[in-house]
Amino acid sequence: MSWMLHPVLFLTLAVNLPVTLRSINVQKLGDVSCILEQFPVETNAGLSSLPKITMLQRCILRPYHVLALVLCVSASDDFDWTKNERTSFYYGTFPTGFSWGAGSSAYQTEGAWNVDGKGMSIWDAFAHKKGKIFSNDTGDSSCEGYYKFKDDINLMKDMKLNHYRFSISWPRILPSGLKSEHINERGIKYYDDLINMLLDNKITPIVTLYHWDLPQVLQEKYGGWQNVSMVNYFNDFANLCFERFGNRVKYWITFNNPWSIAVEGYETGEHAPGLKLKGTGAYKAAHHIIKAHAKVWHTYDMQWRSKQKGLVGISLTADWGEPVDITNQRDIEAAERYIQFYMGWFATPIFNGDYPQVMKDYIGRKSGQQGLGASRLPVFSPQEKSYIKGTCDFLGLGHFTTRYVTLKNYPSGLGDSYFADRDLAELVDPQWPDPGSEWLYSVPWGFRRLLNFVKTQYGNPMIYVTENGVSEKMLCTDLCDDWRMKYFKDYINEMLKAIKDGVNVKGYTAWSLLDNFEWDEGYSERFGLYYVDFRNKNKPRYPKASVQFYKRIISSNGFPNQREVESWKRKAVETCSSSNQLLAADPLIGHMEMVTEIVVPTVCTLCILLSAVFLMFLLRGRL
Repeated sequence: MSWMLHPVLFLTLAVNLPVTLRSINVQKLGDVSCILEQFPVETNAGLSSLPKITMLQRCILRPYHVLALVLCVSASDDFDWTKNERTSFYYGTFPTGFSWGAGSSAYQTEGAWNVDGKGMSIWDAFAHKKGKIFSNDTGDSSCEGYYKFKDDINLMKDMKLNHYRFSISWPRILPSGLKSEHINERGIKYYDDLINMLLDNKITPIVTLYHWDLPQVLQEKYGGWQNVSMVNYFNDFANLCFERFGNRVKYWITFNNPWSIAVEGYETGEHAPGLKLKGTGAYKAAHHIIKAHAKVWHTYDMQWRSKQKGLVGISLTADWGEPVDITNQRDIEAAERYIQFYMGWFATPIFNGDYPQVMKDYIGRKSGQQGLGASRLPVFSPQEKSYIKGTCDFLGLGHFTTRYVTLKNYPSGLGDSYFADRDLAELVDPQWPDPGSEWLYSVPWGFRRLLNFVKTQYGNPMIYVTENGVSEKMLCTDLCDDWRMKYFKDYINEMLKAIKDGVNVKGYTAWSLLDNFEWDEGYSERFGLYYVDFRNKNKPRYPKASVQFYKRIISSNGFPNQREVESWKRKAVETCSSSNQLLAADPLIGHMEMVTEIVVPTVCTLCILLSAVFLMFLLRGRL
């Protein structure tokens, strides 16, 4: 990724005091270079102190106070953008029956990319192209989860997980992508064995049908998600999964994070299949994904629900977008636009039947300014709207971080782009904790805000948090990951506060169980509770301190009291020290394996050859 300075002019505050721009912190997200400017030295504050500055200004400038409140009209009918309570840590427990789990996906963990009849996926093809993945890593072997799933289930059992979220590889069970051509029974058996062992250990499987690994054949023949034919092909694949696994699987997720599939796969080209169809590709892919989701939901509803009694949802990933100034109407509108172009793009059709109005307005207007006869955002017919609306038994929600958002106009003459269509800039606060990832900052209060937004926007649906966690972008050999323990503690606590607010959250999935192949970042970014030594062909797993910490949250079903919670970290750090010693010894073990597996056989072979030569000389001498 390339990083560049790109100045952004800050808007003045609602009380009309100019803000002086001083130091610059750059983050580039997609096509938008985003800069956070700190306030002047006199204020002794960064952006995180913005609400305090506003309160001070209100006290000084009383005549403007009422005017500021009048301007604070919420951009949404229900969600109050001006109310952002950042309360202290809440000690309490989750509702009885709350489900705790961890997650993974097929391509990121299974390995075994071309064995037992598996077909090639778009990620197999993409990762094999030089320069697409950091250090040219691939998921060819990854965590070897295909062979080590029994060991991994034992790790889950030890953590006392209630559920495990994983995905089924479409090309592993349908190598050509088509049910009519060939069903790979060895692939079916792998998932049968995985599901059965999970249930034997009282761990509920939550299964994702599509976590980005489209069969490569369908990409080559039809153009993948650019082609509406994927709707029926995906439905056939899903129907096969319901038929073979649905008697045991009761929680199905159609798509994981369709935003990334559409934007990073068909707009920026950072992810497989690597297409850069700016301004159109993402919208077209998303349109077909939404249709495919709805069709699969109806298939389950009509053919399987009465027999299997399961639920079908979708997992949407969204960062929270907070207005730079919660008293500035343009910032409020920009923040809501950020959320609607991110999560609302998919959630609003599924819950309400059509795209967010703000997307239709902005993309339609910009398309017209670009001389196009129709909007670049596709249109659902009246029949499609009614067919799509309500196709969600539960909402899976992935969340990692937050951005400050402000208005930034992008002239239509700059060309088509999903990012330019939004007319906004994303900003970060340099005071936010950052363990090294280029995009993931710890901003716990944004999680509660997002959950409450879902509650007000979509009628308080049943929510399962399907992804939440933090990475470190380093060659991490320190298993005492206090930053991850703090992240889990703070984010899970904000989720608990949201439940107290009335949000209908039923379960939480830590991302991820293991360090794994992290897409275009390869193995350079680690999200796992368990450290995986990718240098060792056996891919051994080592528990990080966060394993013990998360285990105690699970066993307590929350945070019982301050004294006990504070003791968890101390105990977790004690356990990770021994794991560190094991990990430090691992290179020596690797060298010993190399001696055993390579050096010894080579020496033996040489000895045999020398013995044969010596015998030949002896025989010649006698003759």
